[in-house]
Amino acid sequence: MASFVLPHTLHGSGSHKVIAVHGWFADRSAYDPVLPDLDRDAFQYALVDLRGYGEARAETGAYTTGEGAADVLALADRLGWERFSVIGHSMGGSVVQRVLAAAPHRVRRLVGISPVPASGMPMPPPQWELFSSAAHTPENRRAIIDLTTGGQRPAAWLDRMVRRSLERSDQKAFRAWLDSWAGDGFAAEVEGSAVPALVVTGALDPALSAELARQTWMQWYTDSTLVELASAGHYAMDETPLELIRAVEDFLRADGDGAGDAGADGAGHGGDGPAAG
Repeated sequence: MASFVLPHTLHGSGSHKVIAVHGWFADRSAYDPVLPDLDRDAFQYALVDLRGYGEARAETGAYTTGEGAADVLALADRLGWERFSVIGHSMGGSVVQRVLAAAPHRVRRLVGISPVPASGMPMPPPQWELFSSAAHTPENRRAIIDLTTGGQRPAAWLDRMVRRSLERSDQKAFRAWLDSWAGDGFAAEVEGSAVPALVVTGALDPALSAELARQTWMQWYTDSTLVELASAGHYAMDETPLELIRAVEDFLRADGDGAGDAGADGAGHGGDGPAAG
């Protein structure tokens, strides 16, 4: 396992290095909708497959966010990137916050797209049953995707998202990752971080919402910005790719240290925040 290198593709040739991590339902192809319109002169993006996904579907491991962060840092070492920014979607948002916790001096900027909070995501029993059985029940995967996009997306798109999820994730790994991203809390390890941090949420997502981001992300990161995309749910890469690129790349290329609000909805900063619920 020591020689394992996360499968990845590089896009762009810019001096600002960025590692992007996918979420629970997809491999690195989750970022395909934004690839044509990235600023490849300013940035170089490394898109990765976590263990159990995509080209790493057969790779064994603990399937934890901590292990995922260690894998990301090992890839950065392999690429020769001493400092870099990180982007994580959903579960990947937890992974990149773990990267920050493990190596804060190496993270230039932190971006979470509908990120799972560093406090984890405790769920009531009915919701936990829906999520935990989704590993072997495609109908549950579809229900989760439909729920987190406000019930507004076409049936064919929901079906395609489920097919991608089934094709590009290992069932055992998919189930194991849930225990980590939902159950592991490490907020104390990131609270008070001054690394510039952007959280992007979708107004149609009732689960990982702007309000949850205010209670968690915006409380922990002292230089934090919240952007809520009015027409997106949980999958902004698919739903509103151009708006997402604009929000993320404007943040990444910003030179100043000032924090603030942006987009359709902003939030301030504060002290201790409650755990996610």
